[in-house]
Amino acid sequence: MSNRKKNPILIEKIEIIDTANKGKSIAKHDDRVIIIDNGVPGDICDISVYKRRRKYWQAEIKKIHKYSQYRVTPKCEHFGICGGCKWQNMQYNSQLKFKEKEVLNNLKRIGKIDTTNHEKIIGSKEDYFYRNKMEFTFSNKRWLSKEEIKSRKKITDRNACGFHVPGMFDKIINLNHCYLQKEPSNRIRLSINKFSKKNKFSYFDIREKKGFLRNLIIKNSSKGDLMVLMQFYENNKKNIKLLMNHLKDSFSEITSLLYTVNQKANSTMYDQEIILFHGKEYIQEELDGLLFNIGAKSFFQTNSNQAKILYRKTKELANIKKNEVVYDLYTGTGTIAQFVANSAKKVIGIDSVIEGIEAAFINAKQNNITNCSFYCGDMKEIFSEHFIKKNGHPDIIIADPPREGMHKKVIEQILKIKPNRIIYVSCNSATQARDINILSDIYNIKKIQPVDMFPQTHHVENIVSLEIKH
Repeated sequence: MSNRKKNPILIEKIEIIDTANKGKSIAKHDDRVIIIDNGVPGDICDISVYKRRRKYWQAEIKKIHKYSQYRVTPKCEHFGICGGCKWQNMQYNSQLKFKEKEVLNNLKRIGKIDTTNHEKIIGSKEDYFYRNKMEFTFSNKRWLSKEEIKSRKKITDRNACGFHVPGMFDKIINLNHCYLQKEPSNRIRLSINKFSKKNKFSYFDIREKKGFLRNLIIKNSSKGDLMVLMQFYENNKKNIKLLMNHLKDSFSEITSLLYTVNQKANSTMYDQEIILFHGKEYIQEELDGLLFNIGAKSFFQTNSNQAKILYRKTKELANIKKNEVVYDLYTGTGTIAQFVANSAKKVIGIDSVIEGIEAAFINAKQNNITNCSFYCGDMKEIFSEHFIKKNGHPDIIIADPPREGMHKKVIEQILKIKPNRIIYVSCNSATQARDINILSDIYNIKKIQPVDMFPQTHHVENIVSLEIKH
């Protein structure tokens, strides 16, 4: 590969001893940490070091002499290039073991937290085809395989629809079959690809900022709803209508067919107009009898079955009494807020995305929930003394922030108002540990509960319940 050194260091018969950040693995050689691509703990292999840094080296496997007991053959033909399922070469039970270990290590190392009160990680019954949302990128810079490059044949078709090659913003793997979302997800993507090439639609060039096709999002629900959202760069009305009619006529399963024309430098669509072409503007999901409308811009947990378990555990650990006020920070579409509402006096949900808050109000109304209020704004600004005085002092705070964790102003406010209990839900145990380390000045850790939402990847959700010290 182009980013490999011309004279790499070869190390023979080294044992991989652990997993590392971002789905990689670790070996040690002469007391030096080596980060290895696509390795499994227990592998004994020859590795080629392609990058040397002061604190660690990076390497790739050249030959495996002994396969790990945890290793399995990946299902996907794109494994090793695609960054989506970096642990597909590891048994699922072993994935759970290493995910739990990572959570506890982060809490101990970063948070200086006693992890005695941890529960065994809850695995997913479905370890494939579990995602309810997938996002694919169109590009005229298809990733070329080593075989294609070595053949030196002229490549005429460079168009692709799929995932980014890790670390390469302008290279896309053209996916044949993905194991993350159930059908008709693959069929829709492949049909769009075939139809677009037949009609000579141009694929997006991220460097030149030109091209017709830019992005595809597919969302489904356990109720059988299916959303397809096309994102175009060029506002070619004739071709938009042609492709959208193709989808409408070819896939009767689609209940929400949408598109947007996005000519920004990036493909984020939260500030873009979403246009309904056919069906409804949303799909609907059901969790323990509650119905949630999920729009194009709505955040919802990407594994619906595990979301039920995550929310049930959150509610259980919150141990809410009928006279207690609950604040749900980073509420999204108000899923957790409504999930716990029947146990509380009232629930206050806060989020920065207006479409999510609007959906939260609609969801609460259709679920006949009258004790939830929702507010939109920047968390570090809206979560103020005035806001708390107006809405009531929280007995319990439930927080499910983005990967970067909570802003220090939010943590400072929590420490100032001292709710009795905090339930911290996170998809990044490192930032969670950082925040809890600050909170632990006046809070005890009562329970730690990892929940696996993302099989075949290194990602994991974690719930930590905290109780104020007396």
